[in-house]
Amino acid sequence: MAGWPRPDPVAWALGVALGLALLALLPLTRQGGQSVYRYIAVVDITRSMNVEDYRHDGRAASRLEFVKGALRRLVAELPCGSRFGLGVFTERHSTLLFEPIETCQGFPLIAAALEQLDWRMAWAADSRIAAGLLDALEILGGYDAELIFLTDGHEAPPLNPRYRPSFTALRGRLRGVVVGVGGLAPRPIPKFDEQGRRLGVVLPDEVPHRSTFGLPELPPEAIEGYHARNAPFGTQEVPASEHLSALREEYLQQLAGEAGLAYHRLESAQGLVGAVLRPDWARAEPLRVDLRPWPAGLALGALTAAYLIGGFFFTLRR
Repeated sequence: MAGWPRPDPVAWALGVALGLALLALLPLTRQGGQSVYRYIAVVDITRSMNVEDYRHDGRAASRLEFVKGALRRLVAELPCGSRFGLGVFTERHSTLLFEPIETCQGFPLIAAALEQLDWRMAWAADSRIAAGLLDALEILGGYDAELIFLTDGHEAPPLNPRYRPSFTALRGRLRGVVVGVGGLAPRPIPKFDEQGRRLGVVLPDEVPHRSTFGLPELPPEAIEGYHARNAPFGTQEVPASEHLSALREEYLQQLAGEAGLAYHRLESAQGLVGAVLRPDWARAEPLRVDLRPWPAGLALGALTAAYLIGGFFFTLRR
């Protein structure tokens, strides 16, 4: 009486691999949940952001270049299901380039948009940081997201404190972080032509070094050389310093406090990730978890086992 044929381990392994591969073609999912984040990043693209006071891959890097790399790293580390929007700031206004989109499927688009950020996108040369931050917060009010406002804090021309906007109406209503960009030591501001070719640096006589807008902050009797019509800000010369740029950290900390926001100095991409991925800013969101990678991975393992077993028996028969 003939017995049962001996089982072929290679055939068994191939059969298991085929069955698992077919299983991986089915729409296998389960209901789950995870913490996700929603952010809108608004980037200062004014001329002082071209100052090269960072290092990247052993070479000097501009503030704007470093910001782009740090934001790309942040988006890459956001869990799937998170959303990220991007805007820019110059003059007195912040403008949204695109609304928050899902970070995993939209990563190539987000990375390409970050790469294309350039100072030549600015529609004006002025830089009113407080007004730009207030405008960004007003934009944020239309979205369920936290704000990341990245700037060096350099006002151009210098702001008359009498006319700085108030954050009273928005304080505590929105969440986010003001990110201080740049070093604390004043550095020259690069100058470029319209094609982006470097022409040197901004010279002292090419920028105003004090505000001459509106009414003086001090009373007339405290202003040297005051004349109501001809010299409302006085005749005393002020030191030439606005052609150099450094992180105005105390000013940004003050603005962040008035707006009810956190503050963080940008020193590394990972530091930004740690400052932004706060547990209290996470949202619990239901998620359909794709289970197909599991049978697909097991099918690959079974196929590898069949190859190894077949090689072993082939070696024994030789």
